[in-house]
Amino acid sequence: MTAAYSAEPILSPEAAIAALSGEDNQIRYYAAWWLGKHQVQAGCTALCEALFDDGYRIPSGGYPLRRQAARALGQLKNPQAVPALVKALECDEDMGLREAVIQALAAIGDKHAVNPLLNLLQSSQQQPYEALIEALATLQVWSARPLVESYLNHSSERVQCAAARYLYLLTQEPQYIERIVKNLNHDNMYLRWAAIFDLGAVGHRQAVDAILAAPVANSLKLLNLKRILEALLNSDRPCEDGGGYNTSKKDSDKEITQLLFQAIDDLLIQL
Repeated sequence: MTAAYSAEPILSPEAAIAALSGEDNQIRYYAAWWLGKHQVQAGCTALCEALFDDGYRIPSGGYPLRRQAARALGQLKNPQAVPALVKALECDEDMGLREAVIQALAAIGDKHAVNPLLNLLQSSQQQPYEALIEALATLQVWSARPLVESYLNHSSERVQCAAARYLYLLTQEPQYIERIVKNLNHDNMYLRWAAIFDLGAVGHRQAVDAILAAPVANSLKLLNLKRILEALLNSDRPCEDGGGYNTSKKDSDKEITQLLFQAIDDLLIQL
């Protein structure tokens, strides 16, 4: 049964889904945000439809509702949204939308997104390269290495960091993580923030030490230490010879886990 939209506050999944088809664009935007925040799987179809909404467009040409719908679908992590998200990549009028769609596809982690993303990286048109390279790293598309390496010399330092993040995850070579760490002391605050999120994604011991020493807010440190801790606790890497877990790797992970718990405790005390 489809709930009819009314001007009542959004307090339920049914109200949020109904609000997406309402007339007030601000409420529609809020409804998309609400569905993502509360990870309402029942809202997946309505959010996929919102990816192609033509009713809310700003004068500069962007589609705010489409962008928010993409972000919400990334929070839902529902593979059923992948075909619609891949289709939404075809919109070349709003790079902000394409960036949000790429990030959603990375969050969902479905391999059906790989070829469309590779096609974008090989396109002659300008792309949201930072999000694109990060998504390829998240999806472990290591065949893109020859393409990604060229972005180490890109004019944008954030794109350079994304390429370094990809290459570190692939090779584990310290030179790539050092390129990210260098930006933790950059004059540009947003670049420092981007660097700390890149370090949170790679999860190396050197990344932990660099995050703790970085001149950024403790809340950002906590967020990224938590990401590393979650990745370690969820890791399940068998030994290469198939005989169980690699002992040295296990001991290393245990050491980093203890360091993370202590660092998080210390930062929480300071809040």
